[in-house]
Amino acid sequence: MTTAQNVHTVQQASPGVTAPTRPRLVTGPLVLRFVSVIGSSIGFYLPLSVVPLVAREAGSDSSAGMATVALLGATVSCELATPRFVALVGYRWALALGLVFLGVPGLVLVFVASTPAILAVSVLRGMGFAVSVTAGGAVTAALIPAERRGEGLALVGIVSGVPGLLALPAGVWMAARWGYAPVFVLTTVATLLALVSVPGLPSRRTTGRRRAGSGAGNGADDGGEGSVLAGLRRTAIRRPAAVFATSTAAVGVLVTYLPLAVTGAQAWVAAAALLVQPAASTAARWYAGRLGDRGGHAALLRPGLALAIVGMLGVALTASPVTVIGGSFVFGLGFGLLQNATLCLMFAQAPDGSEGVVSAIWNAAYDLGMAAGALGAGLLVARTGFAALFVIAALVMVSGVAVAHRVAP
Repeated sequence: MTTAQNVHTVQQASPGVTAPTRPRLVTGPLVLRFVSVIGSSIGFYLPLSVVPLVAREAGSDSSAGMATVALLGATVSCELATPRFVALVGYRWALALGLVFLGVPGLVLVFVASTPAILAVSVLRGMGFAVSVTAGGAVTAALIPAERRGEGLALVGIVSGVPGLLALPAGVWMAARWGYAPVFVLTTVATLLALVSVPGLPSRRTTGRRRAGSGAGNGADDGGEGSVLAGLRRTAIRRPAAVFATSTAAVGVLVTYLPLAVTGAQAWVAAAALLVQPAASTAARWYAGRLGDRGGHAALLRPGLALAIVGMLGVALTASPVTVIGGSFVFGLGFGLLQNATLCLMFAQAPDGSEGVVSAIWNAAYDLGMAAGALGAGLLVARTGFAALFVIAALVMVSGVAVAHRVAP
């Protein structure tokens, strides 16, 4: 938060003259936060593609889909309710409970792999993930100096993204080589080990000061702590979230339908594209963080949308491996810019103490956008074909440009 205590000074040659320096970014508590970030990332992604495999063996292909729907449905529902829970119990207890619910329920599937058990486990894991990312996002924002918010959030994004990028295929590989049990055991171990770092994190935000332009007062009238609806009433929070949601809808279309659009001898193209896209996003987040801290995060919205739109149009040329992979790379760059810029803008405009609200809204925009994109594309694909789906996804992002014009810097 931009308060007086976040500005450090250094003595110059002339007595009594001071100049501001950039505050330290990586502190002890932030390093501890990295531990829980890695734990929750492994806990979510390692079994993500394995649970549907278990469900398919226990029931059918539709059971596999039901498991994913149960996971995402529970995640989104709890994300919207979690800020009040965080306000009640504090960051540490909420994060600890989230990690436990994310990892431990999977052990049930080592012993019982029926469809009801799989759905119950998926719901509990979704609840745990929602609480861990919302509480974790709030404590992350409290640990990062406002002057370096973009860079700090980008760094946390990398710490989260790289383990997720590795854990997703690792879970499938482990299941194929050693069976399902080691995946669920390792998931539990990773999340429980991350609990060691939680006592070193702050329980609640300690500063009560507010930034200029961030609003005053508390409670539901200003989007205060625990009030998602009040947060959504603030246009400075709602508009960046809406811009971000247009891009996450495109992600939902990409990850769901690109493997179906590029099949047979060209199946490797989809795999390469879906690896390149998150890798480019992770790199772009770091660049966006450093650039946004210096020149303003709102200035990155339109370039981010432009890159994402151009990239998605490239993906639409499904007959060409070069354009599909290159388009996924360009889309990833734009998506990475939007990820960091929208989150920084929302945190910057929110009142102190409402970090949990911002984290919940941003994560809900991510999950609901992806779900809406996949669902909408599913309703259209029989009439339009795959290539047209990617064009439509690009057009949806064009609507975000008008909203981006109205986002305050």
